[in-house]
Amino acid sequence: MALLVMILRKMVQNKWLVSSLFFGILLSVAVVGTMPIYSEAILTRMLVKDLETFQKDKGIYPGQHWSLMGFYNEAPDQRASKIDEMDRFMADNVGPGFGVPIQEFVRERRTRSVKFVQEGGTVLKKNPPTATLRSLTGLEQHIRLVDGRLPSGVPVNGIYETLVTQQALSNFKIVLNQVFTLNDDSIVGTVKIKPVGVFSKRQDDDPYFRTPSLVDLNTAFIVDEDLFDREFIRGNKVPVASSGWYFVLDYSKMELGNVKGFLETDKEIRAKIKSMVISTQIEFGAPAIDTIQKYFERSKQLSKLMWSLNVPVLIMLGFYMFMVSNLIVDRQKNEIAILRSRGAARWQIVASFAIEGALLCAVAWISGPFIGVGLTKVLGASNGFLEFVQRSRMTVHLNDQAFLYGGVAAAVSFLMMLVPVMLATRVSIVGHKQQLARMQRTPFWHKAYLDVLALAVSLYGLYTFRNRLKDLQSLGLNSDDLNLDPLQFVMPALFVIGSGLLLLRLYPYALRLIYWVGRKWWPPSLYATLIQVGRSNGQYQFLMVFLIMTIAIGVFSAGAARTINANNEDRIRYSHGAEFILQSQWANDKPASWSPSGPPVFGGSPGNDEASTSKVIHYLEPSFEPYRKLDGVEEAAKVFVKPKAVFSVGNEQGTATLIGIESDDFGRTAWFPNHLLDYPLYEYMNLIASDSRAVLISRTLAEQRNLKKGDTINVGWDKVNSQPFVVFGIIDYFPTFNPNPPIGSINASDKNAKNNAPMLIVGNLGRIQFQLALEPYQVWLKMKPGYSTEELYESIEKQKLPITSIVNTKEDLVKAKNDPFLLALNGILTLGFIISITVSFIGFLLYWILSLKGRTLQNGIMRAIGLSLRQLIAMLTLEQLLTSGTAILIGVTVGNLASRLFVPNFQIAFNPGSLVPPFKVAFAAIDFIRLYSIVGFMLAIGLAILSFMLSRIRVHQALKLGED
Repeated sequence: MALLVMILRKMVQNKWLVSSLFFGILLSVAVVGTMPIYSEAILTRMLVKDLETFQKDKGIYPGQHWSLMGFYNEAPDQRASKIDEMDRFMADNVGPGFGVPIQEFVRERRTRSVKFVQEGGTVLKKNPPTATLRSLTGLEQHIRLVDGRLPSGVPVNGIYETLVTQQALSNFKIVLNQVFTLNDDSIVGTVKIKPVGVFSKRQDDDPYFRTPSLVDLNTAFIVDEDLFDREFIRGNKVPVASSGWYFVLDYSKMELGNVKGFLETDKEIRAKIKSMVISTQIEFGAPAIDTIQKYFERSKQLSKLMWSLNVPVLIMLGFYMFMVSNLIVDRQKNEIAILRSRGAARWQIVASFAIEGALLCAVAWISGPFIGVGLTKVLGASNGFLEFVQRSRMTVHLNDQAFLYGGVAAAVSFLMMLVPVMLATRVSIVGHKQQLARMQRTPFWHKAYLDVLALAVSLYGLYTFRNRLKDLQSLGLNSDDLNLDPLQFVMPALFVIGSGLLLLRLYPYALRLIYWVGRKWWPPSLYATLIQVGRSNGQYQFLMVFLIMTIAIGVFSAGAARTINANNEDRIRYSHGAEFILQSQWANDKPASWSPSGPPVFGGSPGNDEASTSKVIHYLEPSFEPYRKLDGVEEAAKVFVKPKAVFSVGNEQGTATLIGIESDDFGRTAWFPNHLLDYPLYEYMNLIASDSRAVLISRTLAEQRNLKKGDTINVGWDKVNSQPFVVFGIIDYFPTFNPNPPIGSINASDKNAKNNAPMLIVGNLGRIQFQLALEPYQVWLKMKPGYSTEELYESIEKQKLPITSIVNTKEDLVKAKNDPFLLALNGILTLGFIISITVSFIGFLLYWILSLKGRTLQNGIMRAIGLSLRQLIAMLTLEQLLTSGTAILIGVTVGNLASRLFVPNFQIAFNPGSLVPPFKVAFAAIDFIRLYSIVGFMLAIGLAILSFMLSRIRVHQALKLGED
C-alpha cells in the first residue's frame, strides 16, 4: 500500500508529463480499437448499399429467402408429417437464426398441375388447360380486389371458391363465377372449383410477392390456407406436389455480426430439406447470398487497406510514447541512480514504473474503445480528405474485437514505457554524472547505422513490390494473387524513419557550415544559439525525429488521400471518355421481332443486330445538329465503336476494337490527360486528319503483329468486307481503351501474357462509313461549366430525340465518391492526419516547456549579464527554427518523397489491371496550405507560451536556484 501511495504521489508531482503519456496511450488504444469498430460499421454500410444497388438494378428484393420441398410418391400421411415438421423447424429455428427482423413469413402450398373442364363435362378447348391450386399465408393483407369477392374458407355446396389474377382469366379464357371440374386420374372423388374474385397487388413494390409481375400465379387458383390444409394436405383430395417457405427479411438491418448467422441458417435449411425428401424436386432462392460473398472479398480489401494506412500512424504513436517516457525517466534519472547506489534492485525500480504504467494502460484500455466509437462516428461523416458533411448515421457497435485490439495496443504501449526505465536502471550514480557531463555523446542509432538499415529495407521492399505489381498488371491477375507480405505496410514508416535519421546524421555538419560562414558577423545572441544547438545536439534528437515522423506521416496521409481520390475520378472519366455518352435509335430495315406478351417490335437495338438476323441491315443516319443545340452542350462528337472488328496483316488475322471519329470534334469533346502519350492528343488527331486512310493502333497490336508506322492493315467485320488502312501512329492509351489483359483471362504461368492484351484501331469515321458500313454511333457531349443535368434531360425530351441509353459521368463520379470503400479510405486518412498534427503539437509544446524549465539558471544568467527579454526571445526563436523548423522542413520533404514512392502501392487495394490511366501520385495545394497553417500556428503558439515563460523568470530567483 505504501508503494502505491508513493507511486501516486510521484505521478501527481509529474502530472503534466504523466498526462501527456496517458494521452498517447489513450489515443493509441482508441485508434487501434477504432479499426474493428469502423470495419464493422463501414462494411455494414457497404453491404446494405450493395443490396440496395442489387434491388435497384435487378428489380428483385434482396432480403428474401425461398425454399421449396417437392414430393414424388410419398404417402399422404408422410407428406403431411414432413410438412408439419418443416413448419415447426422454420418457425422455431430458422426465424431467429437469420438474425435480422422478419417482415413476412409465407407458407406456400401447391397441388400437382391438373386439367380442368367446365362443369357438366364441356371441354373448353380441344386440349383442356392445366392449373395448380395454391395457398399463401396472409395473402388478404397484401392484395386488393379488382372484381368479385374473397373466397370462403369452407366448401360452398361442395365447391371450392378461389381467387385468380387478371392475367389468369385471360390465359384460361374464363370468367368469374364459372364452375369447373378438375379432371385428373390422381384426384380422389370429384373436385369442383369456382373463381369468385380477381386480385392485384396492393402495393407495386411489396416484397411479399416473390415475383414482382405475379408470373408464378398466372396459372394458379388461390385457395384459403386453412381450407387447403384440411382438404388437400390432410384430406388428399388433390395430391400436394410441394410446400415452400418464404421469408421476407429487413435487409437494411443486416450487419457484420449477423451475416454469418444468415449464411449458417441458409445451410441448415438446405441440409434439412435435402434430408427429408427423396426426389430432386428442391428449390432454393436467396438473392443476397451472392452479394454477401462479394462483400467478404471487399472486407478483405478494406482490412488490407486499413492496416496499410494505420501502421505508420501507430508507429508514430509508439515513438511519441517512447519520447514522453524517456522525458519522464530523464527527469528521474538522478533518483533512479541514487536508489541503485543505495542497494535497490533493478527489478524493484522497474516494478515501481511498471505499476505506474499498468495503471495508465488499464484506464486507457477501459476507456479507449469508447473513444473509438466516437471517432468512428466522426469518420462516418467524412466526404473526402478533411471534408465533413451531414449524412445518415452509420450503425456503430462496441464489439469484443475493439477491446481485444485495444488490449494489444495497451500492452505494446506498456512495453514501450518500460524500455527507457530498463536502460536507465543500468546506470549507476557515477555513470549518470558522467553522462550529464558528456552532452556530445553519439546516439545508438548513429553508431548502429539504423538509418541506413531502415532505408535499405524500405527501398528493397519497394523494389520487390513494384516488380510483383508489374507482373500482376501484365498477367491480368487478381490482387489476391500477389500474396502480399504484411510487412509491406511498414515500409512507408521505415522509409520515413530512415530518411529522417539519415538527414539528421548530416545535420551537425550543416550547423558547422552555418557557423563557419558567418563567424565574423554573427551577433552574440546568434553566436550563443549556434553554440548551444551545436554542443547540445543530442538533446534535440528525439524532438527532431518525432517532428519529422509526425509531419512526414501527415503529408503522406494527405498525399495518399488525394492520390486515390484523384485516380478514382480519372479512371471513371477515362473509361467513359466524355461527360455524357448518348445512344439513339436509328431507322433501319431490320425485320420485326415478335414477343409472345406484346406487339411486334420493329428495328432492334444496335447491340444485337447481328445476333438476331443473318441479313445485312441498312441504317438511316438521323440529323446530328439537334445534339449540338441541347441546353448546356459546349461540344459534341460522333464516336463509332465496333468491339470485335476483324483485321488482317499479311496472312495473320485477329480481332480488335475499332473506333471511328471525326478528329476535330473528338479532340475538343473527349476527356484525356496529356501525360499518357508522348505528344498531346490533339497532335495525334491532326496526324490522322491529314489522310482519310490513316489509323492509330495500340502498342499492344503493334507488338503482337509486329506493325510499325507506314504499314497497311485491312479492317472490316462480320458481313462487311475489309478495306485497307495505313498506320500513321502507335499509341499506348486512348479514351475508353484499357490495354491491360482482362482480369482472370490468363494465369501466372503464361509465358506469352502480352498476346492476350486487348487491341485498338482508331480511324476516320467518314471513311469507315463510306467504305465499310453505316451503323449507329455514340454521341459524346462536353458540357458548359455549371450546366444543369435536369435541363439537359428536359431539352432531350423537348426535342424528342430517340435516346435508348445515357451514360452520365457526373452521376457516376458522385456515386463513386459516396462508395463506402472510398468513404472508409478518406475517413482513415483524415484520422491519421489529424492525429499526426495533434500529437506533433502536444509533443512540441511538452518538450520545449520542459527544456525551458531545465534551463532556468542559464536564462537567468543571460539576463544578469545584460541580455534583454527581446534578445532572449530572438535566441529562442532562432533555436526553434534551427531545430523544430529544420525538423518540419525535413518532415515535409520526406513525406513528399514517401508519398511519391509508396502511395502507388495502395492500388493493390483495387484491381490494378483495371486502373487506367496508370496510378499517379497527386497533391492538392489546399492540403499543403492546411498543413503549413497548422504548423505555423503550432510554432507561433509554442513561441508565445515560451516567451511568456521567459518573461516570468526573475534573475534573483534563477541565481538563487543555482546556488541551491
